[in-house]
Amino acid sequence: MQTTTSRKRSREWFERAQGSLVEGVNSPSRGEAVYSGGPTFLERGRGSRVWDADGNEYVDFMMSFGALMQGHAHPKLVSVVSETMAQGSHFAAATSAEVEAAERFRRMVPSAGVVRFTNTGSEATMLALRLARAHTGRAKFLKFEGHYHGWYDPYLLNAHSHPPGESGTPEEPARIPDSEGIPPATFDDVVLAPWNDVAVLESIMQRHGHELAAVITEPIMANMGCILPRDGYLQRLRELTQENGVLLILDEVVTGFRYAPGGCQEYYGIRPDLSTFGKALGAGFPVGAVAGPRAILDRMRWGANMVLHYGTFNGHRLTMKVVAANLDLLSGDGTYRQLHAIGDAAVAGLRDVFRSRKVEAIVQGFGPMFQIYFTQRDAIHSYRDYCAHVDALRYSQFVHRLLDHGIYMTPANGLHWIISTAHTEGDIQKLLEAADQACGEMA
Repeated sequence: MQTTTSRKRSREWFERAQGSLVEGVNSPSRGEAVYSGGPTFLERGRGSRVWDADGNEYVDFMMSFGALMQGHAHPKLVSVVSETMAQGSHFAAATSAEVEAAERFRRMVPSAGVVRFTNTGSEATMLALRLARAHTGRAKFLKFEGHYHGWYDPYLLNAHSHPPGESGTPEEPARIPDSEGIPPATFDDVVLAPWNDVAVLESIMQRHGHELAAVITEPIMANMGCILPRDGYLQRLRELTQENGVLLILDEVVTGFRYAPGGCQEYYGIRPDLSTFGKALGAGFPVGAVAGPRAILDRMRWGANMVLHYGTFNGHRLTMKVVAANLDLLSGDGTYRQLHAIGDAAVAGLRDVFRSRKVEAIVQGFGPMFQIYFTQRDAIHSYRDYCAHVDALRYSQFVHRLLDHGIYMTPANGLHWIISTAHTEGDIQKLLEAADQACGEMA
């Protein structure tokens, strides 16, 4: 089997980067906090493959944290980018490109009466909360333990894993900020709750429902790997928010356009009041979006008591052209059947590898997104399960061995494996061979 252990040029680039960049990277998820000995510097990609600074080839299952639904350098997108750049990438003015992108978006997302484009998923979730507060006249909102909604100050509570003894009770979770530099008063309007527990949710909503502007949730908890909602959980959450006059914000920055053309809201049959998107929407270009009914989004119309939302790069012409082309590709016949089939084959194959190697690990998720947990549990249902029962260090050791055998993936257990339209059965076979080899080395 091919090995990719020679990464001399990557180490040289990482050493050089220390002189100009904090930790040598532009996000902690790319540096030594995650990659033992420093990151692998990637230089080019095509389809499902990437090549590093030393010329090593990998099958990429990280896919830019899920942004690359079409894989690397899809010919159609390359053509669109080239043609658009030749005519002008951005005008900060009204363009036909943003209209065409919005029309395609609305055709795919069931709840999108209208859409407003932003530059990132973090910006989208910021805007969604501002809209919810303006629409309801309430200030407080509920977020769930373990969910990440971007790096906006009020969202940065309990998004990282902590030792189980620090979590408090499910009814009164301990409030653990994820960052320094945030005034404690910022969290006065945050109600914190565990996820995937209907009884506790009903209790918390009974106490706080009347004062909440919104509940924000990921439809699948993607910040702790891939934790699926229990049967009926999202439906009951929708009922409770409606009963209390609370807006439901579905954060589909990770899941949007991944499980179905309309995201998880289509897959699970949930109609949120507001939903946010990013990652897969832009096929590798930075973009976010907020979607919902006119009654809420029209609050951004210019005038007295408006919800302000500016942005020089909102509706960036080049990005909008890519978004439209990407959504056209995703709308093709059989796209989602293929994504689910390839992903399900990876999940089933990995489970077989762990079973045959007698490794205590589970593979959770399905189709286009899944995660591996080294655990004795049959399933991980919540943030508290993850903190108490998942061996994230062993997972990191496993992925570092996969890197040595030509599989590119982040060693962070809180992220997830991504299937793109570029992945093939041959890529899955290579993954399973590398996983078997890694399990043998760890035995």
